[in-house]
Amino acid sequence: MNLLLVRILFVFGSVIIGYQTMMVQGAGVVGALWGLAVSFVIIFLEIGMRKVSVRGLSSAVFGLILGLIMSKLVTDAFSLAPISSEQLSLIRVTLTLVFCYLGMAIALRGKDEFNIIIPYVRLRRQNQAEEVVLLDTSVIIDGRILDIFKTKFVEGKIVIPRFVLKELQQIADSTDPMKRQRGRRGLELLHAFQKEAGQDITVNEEDFPEIPEVDSKLVKLAKLLEAKILTVDFNLNRVATFQGVKVLNINELANVLKPAMFPGEQIQIKLIKEGKEHNQAIGYLEDGTMVVVEDARRMLGQEVRVAVTSVLQTQAGRMIFTKLEK
Repeated sequence: MNLLLVRILFVFGSVIIGYQTMMVQGAGVVGALWGLAVSFVIIFLEIGMRKVSVRGLSSAVFGLILGLIMSKLVTDAFSLAPISSEQLSLIRVTLTLVFCYLGMAIALRGKDEFNIIIPYVRLRRQNQAEEVVLLDTSVIIDGRILDIFKTKFVEGKIVIPRFVLKELQQIADSTDPMKRQRGRRGLELLHAFQKEAGQDITVNEEDFPEIPEVDSKLVKLAKLLEAKILTVDFNLNRVATFQGVKVLNINELANVLKPAMFPGEQIQIKLIKEGKEHNQAIGYLEDGTMVVVEDARRMLGQEVRVAVTSVLQTQAGRMIFTKLEK
């Protein structure tokens, strides 16, 4: 049953109720028209509330119930005092309004921290917990996730937030040709990822309008879902880790999987450009590792054999320092 069918049934039911209500007074047609008009008004209100999430609605209901309970308890306490019925009725109305407002406001403000409302309850066994992996825009455009998930090294339920898809679409529609190409590549990789890797991709509709940055939204959603973030973004990696969110960084995985180099080991390298220091030349291994060769500036464009002197591991990658093999 889709939403359109539900709306049609609601309109049909409203018309019947309006007709039956006014039939007693001999104005059944007028009642049916009133039912039709009221149903359309309610449907328009429902369409305007599309951005209201189930989490926000359940939090508001919880706050409303809590406010009603608190107002009832406080009013019962006032009823023990020698107060007239008129004053007690005024106090009851006032306290009900105040406590309901405070309950709903506090519940909505702290909706992300509620764990006792039904939408947040996770009915699962501890030994069968399903891993949830969130994808960010950078890792989708990067494309290596397709090969990684094919190897089954990373498993879990793949979730893409709606705001990430929106950002990817904005990049694909950019006027900048380079950005537009990267965005379209990301959309194509998503299709291939779902088709070739055999992964079911779930789109999460949760959004946080009060947070403008996509990275901050992603971190908050990961905390709510107790999920991991799969990324290649160095800054997102640092921010998420600082806030206690587990991060799977493909670049870190690639650095770990690079073969180890030891001082004295010999490698063949083609010198491509000049280095920062005097007389240095730079080349690259097949995996993208930068190789700095001392006293080799004069041999740019040539393929030379060098010996490793030291290896520097940084958060951005690995650098190998070498010298020409005599």
